[in-house]
Amino acid sequence: MHYIEGGMLMFAAFVGIMVEQFVPDGPHAYLTSGGSWVKLMNWQHSTMYLFFGIAGCALVASTAVRLVPAGVDRLSLAMALFVEGYLFYFHVHMRPHLDAHIHTLLLVAVFGGAACSMLEVFNRHNIVVELLGAGLFILQGTWFYQIGFVLYPLSGPQWELEQHDNVMFVTMCFCWHLAVAVLLVTTTSCVVWLTLRRFSANGRDIEIGMRNTSSESSSQKSLLQESEEE
Repeated sequence: MHYIEGGMLMFAAFVGIMVEQFVPDGPHAYLTSGGSWVKLMNWQHSTMYLFFGIAGCALVASTAVRLVPAGVDRLSLAMALFVEGYLFYFHVHMRPHLDAHIHTLLLVAVFGGAACSMLEVFNRHNIVVELLGAGLFILQGTWFYQIGFVLYPLSGPQWELEQHDNVMFVTMCFCWHLAVAVLLVTTTSCVVWLTLRRFSANGRDIEIGMRNTSSESSSQKSLLQESEEE
């Protein structure tokens, strides 16, 4: 699964960079022309895809090569998310109020995911941190769809970008997206736990990393018994 995930990250990053650079009105790998910048929006998106491609390479390398230090994959993912949030933070200046606000809400999910990935560098296989990171990734993905729905509606009237009621609704809608993400992660975790418990030959030893201390306690007992005998 790590190979598949890393390969998909690298492939998606490569496709994203190629699309941003070589669309008909793209920069075509030119950063400046005639003393002025060329399509900096496309260059920002390409930079974001580049770091996610690096995260994919790190994930594959850490899986295939034992010499790669543990946690490099999570560190590279945290760096990619940080770069994404950093670019989006300076992406919304001089935009209409609703446009800037809906992108600012996205930063909550992006920087939160970066923080979770960084915590996994030092506290690997912590179920709470992993589930929180998964929920924030889902929140980020669904919120991108919400941004597209608000800024580029396929039908109906355009949203009023300076109306305060729209800002209030979008803020409330972000909380609904968070609730749905939490519900999805919780439901998936419960289904996985129940499935493992049902089909495992020894169900009481499987608790998805929460309190799997039975093997440690048994080994401690055996060591104590050996020490008493000696």
